Amino acid sequence: MAGKMYSDYEDDFDDEVDEIPRFNYLEQQQQQQRYQYVNSERDLVLPLQKHKNVQPLYESPDEISMRKYIGVSVGMVSLITENLLSHPFVVLRRQCQVHNNSSKYHLVPVTLVPIIVHLHQRQGVTTLWKGLGSCLLVRGMSLSIEDAFTKFTTWPKEVNSNTTLKQFGQHILLKCISLTIVLPFYSASLVETVQSDIASEKPGIFDVFREGFCRLLAWSAPQKGRMLPIWALVAPSLTLGLSKYIFGLTIKGATTRILTYRLRQAQEVRGARSKDIEAEKQDIEIYSTLLSVMTTEVLFYPFETILHRIQLQGTRTIIDNLDSGYSVVPIMTSYEGAIDCYRTTIATEGISGLYKGFGAMVLQFVAHVAVIKLTKWIVTQITEICSSKPPPKVAEFYNLDPRHSLDSTTFTRSISSLSIE
Repeated sequence: MAGKMYSDYEDDFDDEVDEIPRFNYLEQQQQQQRYQYVNSERDLVLPLQKHKNVQPLYESPDEISMRKYIGVSVGMVSLITENLLSHPFVVLRRQCQVHNNSSKYHLVPVTLVPIIVHLHQRQGVTTLWKGLGSCLLVRGMSLSIEDAFTKFTTWPKEVNSNTTLKQFGQHILLKCISLTIVLPFYSASLVETVQSDIASEKPGIFDVFREGFCRLLAWSAPQKGRMLPIWALVAPSLTLGLSKYIFGLTIKGATTRILTYRLRQAQEVRGARSKDIEAEKQDIEIYSTLLSVMTTEVLFYPFETILHRIQLQGTRTIIDNLDSGYSVVPIMTSYEGAIDCYRTTIATEGISGLYKGFGAMVLQFVAHVAVIKLTKWIVTQITEICSSKPPPKVAEFYNLDPRHSLDSTTFTRSISSLSIE
């Protein structure tokens, strides 16, 4: 009886053994669909592909705060660079533009390097910062005029995609009034920017207003030689100013749409959408503005050369000779207007005469982009060091079932660390 019972148990055990491989095989297939196996510790340091069910990349509040801080810092530095750090290149550029008898055109930045060295050796470091105060005052005056008209009228100070055609026309009219009022003061600021420090008295802070009012009062009868009256400068100044403004708005709008579309495409490819939309918009705003300014300045550079020459005519200004950087030369021209200035420049200097000092503008934009890139890198490094951000998040599927392999190491799904089942 005992032997029979032992045989029965043995038969039952054999039947169970026959079913174990099939059970393990089915379970293994199910586990392979849910888990990823790691056969050695070395595999843990290799790049791992995310499971298809893993959620999009998680962004912590620290990361969002850091990106906002970077965007604000880059925006402030870009504004300071545009108004302050770019001024030396503006001085070089304008001096080249108004010098009609120069032998060197400085179309590339390389030719300006020895001239800058000579100017610093002879006149000091501040020689390229002349007229900075008057330029800032004129810009502030322009903004104040637009702000005052906006408060007393319904004319919009800014335009966007929702602006109606009537509002856009009112906005353009506001720009016309601002450009016309500021014109005599802009001409006085141009004189302070290009005149030589060693051959002229340094102007006071508010001399730009005194000279501007003098030119404004001489609306039809100029008091100095061949100086053109203000009414003769209004048409070319308005044409150039409005053309640059409208073209810049067009380029900025198109660039913003393109960058926004590319951002959305990149987010769809990654399968994750950034939670910090404002920071992304701020970055797009900075780069679209910079690109629109660069494109506008390059396209309208010849017209700016003509406008600066007729604005400076008759002011008896003495500028630095940028052919050598050591001497000074007077500006003596007798243009009858913008059209005559264009024809005379083409006849005596060629088409390249309209692009004198173009290398200074190239240096200006190169320095601007370099400052933005350097600032963004520095702020990013400082923020990452100072922030108490946790380690990078890991979101993977692993298995820790030792029944499948004795020499394999597997883990379960983890977010911030790897946990063992």
